[in-house]
Amino acid sequence: MRSVLVPFEIDTALPPAGSLLRKAAGRSMGTTWSAQMLVPPGVDADLEAALQRELDEIVAQMSHWEEASLLSRYNRAPGGSWHALPPQFFEVADFALRVLEDTAGAYDPAAGALARLWGFGPTGRHDSAGFQAPTDNEIASTLAWRARATPQLDHAGRRLLQPGGATLDFSSIAKGYGVDRLGLCLERHGVRHYLVEVGGELRGAGMKPGGEPWWVEIEGVPDAAGPQAVVALHGLAVATSGDYRSFFIDAQRSAGRRRISHTLDPRTGYPIANGIASCTVVAGTCMVADALSTALTVMGVEAGLAFADARGIAGRYLVRHGDGLAEHTSSAWRELLQ
Repeated sequence: MRSVLVPFEIDTALPPAGSLLRKAAGRSMGTTWSAQMLVPPGVDADLEAALQRELDEIVAQMSHWEEASLLSRYNRAPGGSWHALPPQFFEVADFALRVLEDTAGAYDPAAGALARLWGFGPTGRHDSAGFQAPTDNEIASTLAWRARATPQLDHAGRRLLQPGGATLDFSSIAKGYGVDRLGLCLERHGVRHYLVEVGGELRGAGMKPGGEPWWVEIEGVPDAAGPQAVVALHGLAVATSGDYRSFFIDAQRSAGRRRISHTLDPRTGYPIANGIASCTVVAGTCMVADALSTALTVMGVEAGLAFADARGIAGRYLVRHGDGLAEHTSSAWRELLQ
């Protein structure tokens, strides 16, 4: 049976009479983005161009692939330097550092050096010639350096301290934040009924034509049998972290570590090996869903569900079990089921 999730509160306001369904799409953050929107009469802005500009600004601030981005400049900056932050960067850094503290390090936006060590950064990729997985000594050294280099956020001054050697990596939050910015961009232009997505992470508001909510199928594990759950993205967002998105096989390590997932445990320095195939979070914003899906994946099922239940987080795990998948859900997830 297919699971169906719906929000607790429904705004029954329909799109203004004469609204037209428009679609827009483009590329950003190494993937694609798209939008479906019911545009009221009188809105004549180039919405596709506006949405692309919104994402371009996020890339200019937060990309670890672009050497000229604010994030890259911060990572190269000398110790003791303070960096003024634009509103978007400040919002992401503030939330990411709060999740770092709340999860006791299971989520770490300053674990960029660890990601690079394992071949998941912008250089020295795991699929490049000559790459070798790091040694235990290299991992220990990187963790020790990270422990001495924690970014400090000055809320009053909206600036960030580079303590020396801190390496930010917003790849587990920037895409979700980009989804939110697409929605906010449309709302600024008077469009309040829409479905937007970046790389499969989604946010919806209002209704689609015909008065139905924006029904979307939750991302499943490739080749998994059975129908996927669907969710009504009516004031909700959804993001999924999966071990199938980016990984490599390391034949030099023991069998337990041969499949090297891009999801790393910042506390140990090693890729997760907890059998989690995917973790999906439904939340009010995609930034929150994006970061928490990663954090819960790292924490594992038992600790992750306890964390989610204590905070009202709607999360679902799919865990590899023999030739199949076992589902584990939080209380808040089950409350959304109809």
